[in-house]
Amino acid sequence: MKAAVFHGPHQPLTIENIDIDKPASHEVLVKTMATGVCHSDLHFVDGLYPLPAPAVLGHEPAGIVEAVGDQVTYVKPGDHVICCLSVFCGQCEMCISGRPNLCRAPELRRGPGEKPRLSWNGNPVGQFANLGSYAEKMLLHEHAVVKVRTDVAFDRLALIGCGVTTGVGAVLNTARIEAGSSVAVFGCGGVGLSAIQGARIGGARMIIAVDTVESKLATAKELGATHVVDASSHDPVQAIRDITGGGVEYSFEAIGNKRAAEQSYECLDRGGTATIIGMIPVGQKIELDGPSFLGEKRIQGSSMGSNRFRKDMPRYIDFYLQGRLKLDEMITRRGHLEDVNEAFRAMKAGEVARTVLTFD
Repeated sequence: MKAAVFHGPHQPLTIENIDIDKPASHEVLVKTMATGVCHSDLHFVDGLYPLPAPAVLGHEPAGIVEAVGDQVTYVKPGDHVICCLSVFCGQCEMCISGRPNLCRAPELRRGPGEKPRLSWNGNPVGQFANLGSYAEKMLLHEHAVVKVRTDVAFDRLALIGCGVTTGVGAVLNTARIEAGSSVAVFGCGGVGLSAIQGARIGGARMIIAVDTVESKLATAKELGATHVVDASSHDPVQAIRDITGGGVEYSFEAIGNKRAAEQSYECLDRGGTATIIGMIPVGQKIELDGPSFLGEKRIQGSSMGSNRFRKDMPRYIDFYLQGRLKLDEMITRRGHLEDVNEAFRAMKAGEVARTVLTFD
């Protein structure tokens, strides 16, 4: 099958023919129909996070089940699925405590003595986030997929696989905002726009979008922001304080930037909560003013929107079909597998909210 292969940081992905194994007992083979291009992949291309090469990147896919292992009963060939990097074992402490997004069970992957799922010229190829969606097919653990209805386009379903679940979930699951509250969102890419929509769905009365790109701020208003702040010409913290008369009750950082994370905390009112969604580069530290904690301000992380994806994703599909969650407007560009490097370029240039790659 064709796949976009990662050879190391600061190198373009190359389209190669690689080999994929048959499903083991608890695995499913999925034909990739669409995959979003997420900023998290770019972190590895830019060398901000380590990743052994060769590997197949991509982690925001939807597709059709082609084959299943002999112990799989949840899905069958022909089922439409969204694939999620929050693969869960169902047995560890995190899973049984209701936090399956934090599962780290090793049995979800093939062991070192087993045949690799993917190989190229006889050598193993890694699957980023246990998915590797920049490929025509994916071989996954059965707990990496959720079966969904068949009347929604795959490019919309793919967005739910990561960006929507991460952004909407950070608001509704991690922060659990109160109806009528005030919210600020730093970064209006795919995750940030999803957080804005989560705030709207959650009943926030004031949603302030912060970015440096005018077109992204325009999209943010279309998707639910009540106010926008251009951080390229204004101090976002002061602007938010001016708009709210003191600060917001909830803020979300959706960039993966040290200073934006600090600003998301600084713009809080007393008793407010900042949630860091973005992947801040390895080795960077967040600096906060110590005495500010006397105002009971809080800062917390969020991993994939604190999801229970087999429960959450079908709900997000219903939100979309009801018109409450806008997905069509989030897709800035569409392309094919061969366009993956251009998608990264456009992302770095701030030209897109989301590029979605589709497969014939």
